[in-house]
Amino acid sequence: MTTAAELMSRITAELSTGLAAAGRGRGRPTLVAVAHGSRDPAAARTVRALLAAVRALRPGLRVRLGHVELNEPLLRDTLETLTGDAVLVPLLFGRGHHVTRDIPGAVRAAGERDGAARVAAPLGPHPLLAAALAERLAQAGWRGGDGVVLAAAGSRAARSAADTAATAALLADRLGVPVLPAYASAAAPTVAEAARALAARGCRRIGVACCFTAPGLFAHRTAADARALGLPVAAPLGPHPALARLVLHRYDGELAAFGTPTGTPARTVPDADLPLGLRR
Repeated sequence: MTTAAELMSRITAELSTGLAAAGRGRGRPTLVAVAHGSRDPAAARTVRALLAAVRALRPGLRVRLGHVELNEPLLRDTLETLTGDAVLVPLLFGRGHHVTRDIPGAVRAAGERDGAARVAAPLGPHPLLAAALAERLAQAGWRGGDGVVLAAAGSRAARSAADTAATAALLADRLGVPVLPAYASAAAPTVAEAARALAARGCRRIGVACCFTAPGLFAHRTAADARALGLPVAAPLGPHPALARLVLHRYDGELAAFGTPTGTPARTVPDADLPLGLRR
């Protein structure tokens, strides 16, 4: 029986074959990573470190950065300076308003371009995200615990909450303990409320996993809330190798879904043939 790891390796190999063929034509589309933006100077440094890890995994791929707000370059400005096709990969973890409205809006605002711009799925949910979350949690000192709070930014969009819940389920499967979502804004429960709910279930060694790409307001708020409760709290995911691989997986998946601009489709396994945990 094919394992999930073997299947992921097969998918990656087939995508790489198709994309290499595409690269001999007009060239592969630019990967535009879309970060939220933050007033914390460490956020931009962390995002750039993640993109350096992406470039190291895929030498020769053009990788650019655009922000939804607060930092330069803004996504609209990045798009206006690009030529050729682009795949936008949100460095976000669910289908909130930034993914469903702001990013497509920036594409429209950029106006006519020499090339198409496609928006890939956000980074969550996915097993690679769960892997990165688990390792960051272990690095924070949570080992052998019996419950986890998964802290996310929060959104009023129901689909975003569903994506966070799906990520929590993947992390629970990986860790073998209950994982409850919590939010830094816009939604309930809070980190403290989720921790109390786990304690009510009998959990005594609770850790807080952080579903944030980089430092910023929500990551700092989550860390402060966790420390006030005496709970170990993970760092933002940053340039974790699994997150860098996931960025490329989303990029490749968008090419596979729509075909490369050279007319050479990238081959992949259809989502319907994947185990549930590996589907987009």
